[in-house]
Amino acid sequence: MERITEHPILQPEARPPVNFTFDGKPCTGLEGEMISSALYANGIKIFSLHKKDSSPQGIFCANGQCAQCSVIADGLAVKSCVTPVREGMKVGTLRGAARLPRAVCVSEFGRVEELDVDALIIGGGPSGLAAAAELGKLNVSTLVIDDKDRFGGKLVLQTHKFFGSVEDCYAGTRGVDIAEKLEGQLREYPSVKTWSSASCLAVFSDKKVGVLRGDKYYLVRPKALISATGAREKSLAFPGNTLPGVYGAGAFQTLVNRDLVRPAKRLFVVGGGNVGLIAAYHALQAGIEVVGLIEAQARCGGYKVHADKIKRLGVPVYTRHTILRAEGKNGLETVTVAAVDEKFRPLPGTEKTFKADTLLIAVGLNPVDEFHAQALEAGMEAFVCGDAEEIAEASAAMFSGKITAHKVLKNLGVMVSPVPQFWFDRLEVLKSRPGAIGTPVKEKHSTPVYPVLHCRQEIPCNPCVTVCPRKSIKLSGESIMTTPFFSGDCIGCFKCLLICPGLAVTLVDYRKDPVNPSLALPFEIGRGLVKKGDKVRLAGWEGADLGEAEVLDVKDFKAENTLIVIVKASPETADLAVSIRLYDAEAGEKASEELKKAEDDTIICRCERVSLGEVRRAIRSGLRDLNQLKAVTRAGMGACGAKTCSSLLLNIFRSEGIDLKEVTGFTKRPLFVEAPLGVFSGVKCSTEAEEKASWSGF
Repeated sequence: MERITEHPILQPEARPPVNFTFDGKPCTGLEGEMISSALYANGIKIFSLHKKDSSPQGIFCANGQCAQCSVIADGLAVKSCVTPVREGMKVGTLRGAARLPRAVCVSEFGRVEELDVDALIIGGGPSGLAAAAELGKLNVSTLVIDDKDRFGGKLVLQTHKFFGSVEDCYAGTRGVDIAEKLEGQLREYPSVKTWSSASCLAVFSDKKVGVLRGDKYYLVRPKALISATGAREKSLAFPGNTLPGVYGAGAFQTLVNRDLVRPAKRLFVVGGGNVGLIAAYHALQAGIEVVGLIEAQARCGGYKVHADKIKRLGVPVYTRHTILRAEGKNGLETVTVAAVDEKFRPLPGTEKTFKADTLLIAVGLNPVDEFHAQALEAGMEAFVCGDAEEIAEASAAMFSGKITAHKVLKNLGVMVSPVPQFWFDRLEVLKSRPGAIGTPVKEKHSTPVYPVLHCRQEIPCNPCVTVCPRKSIKLSGESIMTTPFFSGDCIGCFKCLLICPGLAVTLVDYRKDPVNPSLALPFEIGRGLVKKGDKVRLAGWEGADLGEAEVLDVKDFKAENTLIVIVKASPETADLAVSIRLYDAEAGEKASEELKKAEDDTIICRCERVSLGEVRRAIRSGLRDLNQLKAVTRAGMGACGAKTCSSLLLNIFRSEGIDLKEVTGFTKRPLFVEAPLGVFSGVKCSTEAEEKASWSGF
């Protein structure tokens, strides 16, 4: 079993076991667990064989957006990432095209229930929950729906502490804890109702919203509709991109941090934004080796402290690099990368191959804005917030939800005054991209104990300033975008170390030894990895090796889930060391020269397995309409509804020199996700097997 039983932040939840089979093999899952996670926990990574060429398929998004994880469960083709495993369930590999079971429709017609609410919020992530709380404060009738079994969105996948403002978005608190706080505060407001495991199917022209909750269908009539639907991960085109083991960073975090399943032994990451950097760090916390991370730009786009955290631990970060191909028979075995020039073209002779069983794709996000578009087309009072409006950090999404709620309150006539301008100004700060990077400066301190602040990039963050009991840590300007500095007295309380989201604060202490100080370092990779008396390697702010040091003590602050490792330092390294280096970087092997031979075989449309070569030939024949392209090649015709491949197809048009103004987009499907036809009219149906089982009890 590949379950995580020990984690520095998360505690496994005791749940009853569930027995099921996969292709006849006995397996064990947990009550309420999704089939995909249960299969991974049993070491199963191939879920289907594609109907076109029998190629093995695994998960990709684990978010219900694509259909790559489909399996056969009790005779039905289902998305395993959003279908709970049940006792006695018979799960099997989906081989080729799924056969529809022979249905027995019982002569029972129900009535579709219709609901009236003041506000309907689609999405129970950070922005949706924040909006609901603001509406609840003024007793506005509000319904929040989310298609997952718990609320919080991506917050439930985040074990790290958040940046931003303590006052505005819980900065210094871990994402998993923020999710609990946001959901918990809704219980204070009776006017707010929450539906988990409830999917929005469509927004209709008569201003009703179709919602499927479990197996019951509702039509909701809201006076105002808020789309807080978040974002979906972008895909990436390269040979081998559909191999089992190649999937999105969000899927990885779902397996590791939500379900405590260890899906990998050796991991490689593509993408140096915050998502990729954080996923690499989460892998280390789960005991997974991170072989490397590549970023095509000259600098990682995520916060520098996130990049530095993994560098300090020994993970190599290769900027100005791209992926050339992934290879393996029934799953990922190797990853080949290369350096690129200023036009992002691979440089011959720089190719390196690494052994890896998992490749994370973290190359950006696309807003999930289909419902908002449908609502606008229907003439509804429609609002949008969070990543559905603009991709940013979860801290900004929370504040965005708050602002959107006040727009709704004004629209409903509950409030008269407009949203204050300074709220928008504050939101812009929280959405800010990383700014300038300062260089380390040796400072003289008049106190025998003092913190060293190693965060030198301008990012929105102020937890260390708010937590210092002596108010000795200050920002260098009025904005939380400015970097902090220490000026004053220090009592050595460790509070700034424990709250820093970037683990970028250390404490130098000369009180016991005026010559060779002790150095306190925050550490949250795992308990028991570092013990008193150990010899460890120290790492500088960007990962430089600063030599060996002896561990004097390890303090476990369980309330913060953070260890403080105290080492004996020298005066030369005390102000420079930031972390303990745990791993040695691999160099990789020289790659084969036959790397470009299969470029046209790269899969663009996963559902229909349409290749880059097929799409190029269609474009070069003169096609400029994605709907015509779909008719000719089947690209975009699959179960995901072109959610995965549409941006890739547009990129191919660009690469062929086509102005996107000449390209007609896909006609949007009326329904966002699949649903049994019977739910729309309340028909009760059962499969032939279910009908026989029900009669056997008489």
